[in-house]
Order: sequence, then structure tokens, then C-alpha cells
Amino acid sequence: MDGLEVIEDAFSRIHSTLLSTLRGLTSDDLYYSPRIECNTIAWLAWHLTRVQDRHIADLAGQEQEWILGKWFEEFGQSPNPRNVGFAHTPEQVQSFRLPNLDLMLAYHDAVYSQSTSYLKTITPTDLDRILDEPQYDPLPTVGVRLVSVIDDNAQHVGQIAYLRGLIQGRTW
Repeated sequence: MDGLEVIEDAFSRIHSTLLSTLRGLTSDDLYYSPRIECNTIAWLAWHLTRVQDRHIADLAGQEQEWILGKWFEEFGQSPNPRNVGFAHTPEQVQSFRLPNLDLMLAYHDAVYSQSTSYLKTITPTDLDRILDEPQYDPLPTVGVRLVSVIDDNAQHVGQIAYLRGLIQGRTW
């Protein structure tokens, strides 16, 4: 298994874990928060999908699914491609609402499809390409960026699973 296969497998696991963790949740479950400072399942699912969408689109040099598929309209949000939830206040997180869970799952499916399509276009050598992001020292590579997205997504899908466990116990 080469590095690209490992990366593809990681994205696949995030995708399948997110889908299985979200299925069957009620509206109350999606917005449960043990404290005002905590993220909700709905916001976490949206955020991790936005992070993947933004970074994969940037790497691929293409438009984000958020814009291309007009998902921002479906979610009642602005088309701001930079809004992935970073720096959202607890109040913004708590007030975030999904139109419905099926829409969230469809948006994530579209982003996952974009991600897997991009990964099929690159070679192991492409992973070493340095990104022009002078705010970082050392400059990140494509491989570093992909690992960062995987790390972010894996943490957030784990948080979703943890919250679901708090709500439903070990039965799910």
C-alpha cells in the first residue's frame, strides 16, 4: 500500500464513520450539547465537511462544492468560501441548524466524491509539492495538507461519536 492509498483509505474511513454515526439521530440529538461551550453534532458534521471541501478544492484548483453545488443556499448560509466554522462563537455554534439530516449527508457525499476524484489525479510525487502559504514555516506540502485535513476530520467525527454515546449510551 503506497501513501496515496493510505490517504484514500483514511478519507474513506472518515466518510463511512460519519455516515454511520449520523444515521438515525433525532433533531434533539443533532443539537444536544452538554454545555454552551461545546459543539453540537450538527455543527461538527457541517464543519468537518466544510474543512474537507475547502482544502481539497484549493489543492485541486477548483471551486468548492459549497459554491459549485449551491449548498450554501440549501443550508441558508452565505456563499463565503472561507467560512468553515473556524472562530465561530459558542452562540453561533448553538444557533446553527441543518435544514435536515439528509441534506447534510448529501453534502458530505458530494465533498467525499470531490476528494476521491482529486486523489485519483495525483501521484506520490505530487505529495511533496510545496504550497505557497508563507504564513507557515516550514511551508506545507500537499501531503502535509492532506494529513491535516484527515487529522481535523478524524477528531471531529470522533467528537460526534462521543456525543452520540453520551446521548444514547453504549447501545448505538
